[in-house]
Amino acid sequence: MILSCQDICKEFSEKKVLQQVSFHIEDHEKAAIVGVNGAGKTTLLRIIVGQMPPDSGTVTFAKDKTFGYLAQNDAVSSENTIYDELLSVKQNLIHLENEMRRCELEMKNASGEELEDLMKRYANLTHAFETGDGYSYRSELTGVLKGLGFAEDEFSKPIASLSGGQKTRVALGKLLLQKPDLILLDEPTNHLDMNSIAWLETYLLNYKGAVLIVSHDRYFLNRTVTKIIEIDQTRAVTFQGNYSDYAVKKERLRAAAWNAYMNQQREIRHQEEVIEKLRSFNREKSIKRAESREKALNKIEVLEKPTETNTDMKLTLTPYRESGKDVLTVERLGKAFGSQTLFSDVSFEIKRGEHVAIIGDNGTGKTTLLKILNGLVSADSGQFTLGTKVEIGYYDQEHHVLHPEKSLFQEISDEYPYLTNTEIRNVLAAFLFTGDDVFKLIGDLSGGERGRVSLAKLMLGNANFLILDEPTNHLDIASKEILEDALNGYTGTVLYVSHDRYFINRTAHRILELKSEQFLNYIGNYDYYLEKRDQQWQNLAMQPQGKYGDAGPDKAGAASSSGHDAGGTNSGATSSAQDWKARKEEQARLRKRENDLKKCEDRIAFLEEQIARIDDEMSDPAVATQALKLQDLSKEREALQKELDQKYQEWEELAE
Repeated sequence: MILSCQDICKEFSEKKVLQQVSFHIEDHEKAAIVGVNGAGKTTLLRIIVGQMPPDSGTVTFAKDKTFGYLAQNDAVSSENTIYDELLSVKQNLIHLENEMRRCELEMKNASGEELEDLMKRYANLTHAFETGDGYSYRSELTGVLKGLGFAEDEFSKPIASLSGGQKTRVALGKLLLQKPDLILLDEPTNHLDMNSIAWLETYLLNYKGAVLIVSHDRYFLNRTVTKIIEIDQTRAVTFQGNYSDYAVKKERLRAAAWNAYMNQQREIRHQEEVIEKLRSFNREKSIKRAESREKALNKIEVLEKPTETNTDMKLTLTPYRESGKDVLTVERLGKAFGSQTLFSDVSFEIKRGEHVAIIGDNGTGKTTLLKILNGLVSADSGQFTLGTKVEIGYYDQEHHVLHPEKSLFQEISDEYPYLTNTEIRNVLAAFLFTGDDVFKLIGDLSGGERGRVSLAKLMLGNANFLILDEPTNHLDIASKEILEDALNGYTGTVLYVSHDRYFINRTAHRILELKSEQFLNYIGNYDYYLEKRDQQWQNLAMQPQGKYGDAGPDKAGAASSSGHDAGGTNSGATSSAQDWKARKEEQARLRKRENDLKKCEDRIAFLEEQIARIDDEMSDPAVATQALKLQDLSKEREALQKELDQKYQEWEELAE
């Protein structure tokens, strides 16, 4: 065991945050702390590392064990370059290396006993250098920097010129290179793109020491941890397994706790009614019996009400009106800032009802594309067209649509005056604003809180085309699940940028990957993308040089789209008019197939309803005695069944 926490308690201004929190971490174990925002996860980490004292309880580390802690938004402050800052972690190896060089120089001119002493010293230095992986530390340092998303031409950048997120990545790199026995990380994926998160997952999985993580990234937790420590209503419960294992076990426990609570509440109400009835008789014996029951009732240990699950809170997104089938058409769009080209000659289409996720490394231009579509930034070339009756609802990371002088309640009520006070409070509660929180001023909120308010406003709007930029940033897991359920029930169209792979898996019908200034299209969720991406980029590398134009649909039969298509046909980029015509004909064929499939499904549903109606009528005792009526119904049913069998066969052929 490397870490033991026993009966940790902490409160702020008489508000209990942690009560009797106990758990332990074994050597080499990978564990996570989860809970809603404000549950006390970061407070617990700060207590563990000694930055904050507990009110009571003990934190014990195994003897001679080291730990390293990276807090949220921890950033380095240094005059060094990125490379030199990470190199400072290896000063002991650099010192050993310098001493080895000095010994080598001195041995050239030494002899006798002096040479013998130098050779012994050199052997000791070499052993220490080898034990500390001295011959590989520079390549390891380069690997960490690249893994965290820094290109080689950025290694020489001064720390002072970096953004806050980049400085946090440097701090994470330093911590990983220190290789403590226990790594403690608070939201480590916040400033990483997907490739960097995947690299960090692999690094932590292979890490020889123990790891304790606070994170809302469910995909990351599924990949990295084997134990979940949940902070719920100030107390800790430990679950073995990854996040998905925890979610299943947690729901079972919650259901059992809820049933126990409701049963006890029913029993309490029943006893109170009996006591009240006995007292109403106003007889000595009945009063004594009432008092006896009351004493027994007072001795009951009342169960705490279990926390509400996110399934108890629902957000319903309903477009005010339906858009046309063609929602967005982007043609040969290009954008650059100075000498840096983000993307060029990009074309794609989005149809009504599609949920499309845009993914890609940081800095590739994903957010810029969304801003172009919303008229906040102009494109350098190309154009885009919105379809008929399309109404955009836009969520951006800067939250420009909020009014700092208003309270949260006013922000919602002024925009939607027809909502009742209860309805406004329910919406805000779904995004973690409860009680007096609703009267906070927008200007006093943190960036994450303002993001949640913006999402709440967007969810209440009647837009039929939602454009979202990192919508799950700063949301805890419960709020993410509420948003996911809302989007999955949304009949409009969604285009969003996200690096939340779990969220993408649950909500995306299609993925557009922005890479090397181009888009590659995948008809499926994130798991499908992982399955196909390497193959597709290899295929693309073998094709003639060219920019993306329209491309054919996926063989799975999903709606056609422009851009290179994973697993699809006609995925080569070409300017040939003949190829363009062939692609358009293929798209038209598929649209016809989709229409035929829909008509076939509607006819099947009608036939099944008619057959069920006839069966009900034939089973009516009043009809059972009418031979001619039964004969007519039987013939009608036979004809319907024959057509239904044909439609089933037709549907199977269309669905292939």
